[in-house]
Amino acid sequence: MMSKVAVIYWSGTGNTEAMANAVAQGAKDAGAQAELLTCADVQGVEGYDAVALGCPAMGSEELEDGEFLPMLEGIEPALPGKKVALFGSYDWGTGEWLENWEARCKEQGIALAAESVKANNAPDDEAIAACKKLGAALA
Repeated sequence: MMSKVAVIYWSGTGNTEAMANAVAQGAKDAGAQAELLTCADVQGVEGYDAVALGCPAMGSEELEDGEFLPMLEGIEPALPGKKVALFGSYDWGTGEWLENWEARCKEQGIALAAESVKANNAPDDEAIAACKKLGAALA
């Protein structure tokens, strides 16, 4: 049976969106059914086997709190037991937002199925390849 992967993202500049497209492509290439969703599209994650979450670093290394964080808080209780992976881009700093996000997942009992992928600004070829690999890991 084909696994269903939700690739849910928020993107301000298009960098995280480019990463989301690569994650979805990697999942499809590995034989999964992948759906690309923005925060507003998310109705819940019950129908998916795996969920990839993408959000850039905002403010002082934080998740975007207008759309992404409220959506995340809504679906977090349904994530334990599913394959989950994180990705996103950042502009400055070291990508601390992603480490904090991984720690948050751990506290919520959410096991990450693949190594998180971060890109500095626009994802380069290496980051795009890593995103495709992340998608394949969820398939």
